[in-house]
Amino acid sequence: MTDEEGLTLVENIERSILFMRGKKVMLDVDLANLYGVTTKRLNEQVKRNIERFPDDFMFQLTETEKNEVVAKCDHLCDQLKYSPYLPYAFTEHGALMLANVIKSATAIQASIQIVRIFMELRRLLETREELSRKMRDMETKYDGQFAIVFEYIRELMTPPETPRPPIGFKH
Repeated sequence: MTDEEGLTLVENIERSILFMRGKKVMLDVDLANLYGVTTKRLNEQVKRNIERFPDDFMFQLTETEKNEVVAKCDHLCDQLKYSPYLPYAFTEHGALMLANVIKSATAIQASIQIVRIFMELRRLLETREELSRKMRDMETKYDGQFAIVFEYIRELMTPPETPRPPIGFKH
């Protein structure tokens, strides 16, 4: 795999990770694309090996969740909007288990990248939580002397909200 192909793969994986039901997941449509198989083939393999996919590895989206994904994810709109099937969502462990079930060279390479990206996301989350804990410790230690400094740092740690464009006509 060339560096350019690897970068494209990483970008595709990163945009495919969604946050649903309190978990980071990837949908069957995206995983099938990354693993180089059809969604139908991927889901057939899952059904043949269903004992490998407990509820904490995989779940099926509700109609409402499917509609939310279609509304939020441009890259899934065409594939999911008119599909009569509800997609499956796979956690990190479910995506890894899929690679064991699919057993193609593409699936192996993609699963390695998926695991690396999930590990990086976990590391970033841990770093942020550790930083927040250290901030709380410092706040209690230094009382109100630096309250404004701590407030400013907390604001910097919070991602900014993107302003929504006004709705309606301008006069």
